[in-house]
Amino acid sequence: MNRTASPGRRSRRLRLLPALPQILPYLLCIGAFLLVWQLLSGALGAARLPGPINVLIDTWDPYISQPFFDDGGTSKGLGWQILISLQRVAVGYGLAAVVGVAVGGLLGLNRFAGKGFDPVVQVLRTVPPLAWFPISLMVFQNANTSAVFVIFITAIWPIIINTAVGIQEIPQDYTNVARVLRLSKRAYISNIVIPATVPYVFTGLRIAVGLAWLAIVAAEMLKADGGIGYFIWDAYNAGGDASSSQIILAIIYVGVVGLLLDRLVAWVGRKVSKGAA
Repeated sequence: MNRTASPGRRSRRLRLLPALPQILPYLLCIGAFLLVWQLLSGALGAARLPGPINVLIDTWDPYISQPFFDDGGTSKGLGWQILISLQRVAVGYGLAAVVGVAVGGLLGLNRFAGKGFDPVVQVLRTVPPLAWFPISLMVFQNANTSAVFVIFITAIWPIIINTAVGIQEIPQDYTNVARVLRLSKRAYISNIVIPATVPYVFTGLRIAVGLAWLAIVAAEMLKADGGIGYFIWDAYNAGGDASSSQIILAIIYVGVVGLLLDRLVAWVGRKVSKGAA
């Protein structure tokens, strides 16, 4: 006796078919990555490198099943730890965005200042984030403020550079038209400079948010009360049977949140670019 699929089931299959080519690369590549990871774990031993199955089992309760548990002090779920880090990043990155765009705009509009300060910017931008941490501790005498400063000083340079370059790359024809029309400085900036430099600014902001997230994790490992970096370092020092799995899970959280931050800044950039065009 032949059985035919119901109309509802057939329609669901038809809806899934167009989406299959879109999700198939992700399924295959992520699956291959997890398989290689599991094989490496089997070769090295789960004690040295837990596989994805071990990580899931070791961290399910409470770190996956209860991401927002709070036992007091720094004993918190990964959801809270991420939020603590994001608060620090929001302050440092926000300050870097405001100051970076303002300074980059000044250096881009003023050729003399741009040329004079270029060596300073190029030297300071190559300093590793953690090199700033001892100085910030000496100056601010506070671990949280020092971490925010490290984020600020790490994230500001790509914003300054991209903003300045964006202004310098404005076609000369635009400037000539502004002179012919005798546009005021404010009109020139609002009608020509801002629309032309928005893509450059948001390129700098995307680079900066990645650096800021990197810097906060590193800074929290050295000296902080809470945060995802603190959680990773604390799990390493604890040295328990599940420490490696906890560290790997935290690294996955860090990577996912970093990806979401990058996509968020890119989305805002597209919206602002359309509005400024």
